[in-house]
Amino acid sequence: MTAPKTLLELAGANLDPPKLNEACLVLIDIQNEYCAGPLALPDAQAAIAAAARLLARARESGAAVFHVAHKGRAGGLFDREAPRGAIVERLTPRASEPVIEKGLPNAFAGTDLQARLAATGRTNIVLAGFMTHMCVSSTARAALDLGLRTTIAADACATRDLPDGRGGALAARTVHEVALAELSDRFAIIARTDALV
Repeated sequence: MTAPKTLLELAGANLDPPKLNEACLVLIDIQNEYCAGPLALPDAQAAIAAAARLLARARESGAAVFHVAHKGRAGGLFDREAPRGAIVERLTPRASEPVIEKGLPNAFAGTDLQARLAATGRTNIVLAGFMTHMCVSSTARAALDLGLRTTIAADACATRDLPDGRGGALAARTVHEVALAELSDRFAIIARTDALV
């Protein structure tokens, strides 16, 4: 039996991650909401540490950096006026780094992210953030339709346990790995932060 290949591999696509100085880094929903409370992610801290390393390298290399934050209702999940809705302190945006607030999983929906990326003249984007199966996935899928070449920093993403629909649960790491495998088939290059220099 032969090893399975992704559609990208079968098409002969270039699967080398971009150089950061030629890319836009898009950090998605790395907010305190995912560090404690009902949406706490088991691997949030490890992903935040990887995202912080990636952000530091992106800044050093001259990558264009964009922060995306989910905006929920006042007093509810992702309340941007409350500490839980804030971007985690280790990834505090610089004044020159736009913060784009969104209300849907796809970071392009109802925002000016596409226009801001286009203004850089770069078509390579690197995604990192929360949650792998939700906002990272939907943004990567939309990016393909917009003509962008997407790389996902796998170790700078995380997700949560999910109900399996049969009374059980799927572990967060399983959900994360399956989401990345699905995206690698056609939508994105999957890389570790160490490979993005």
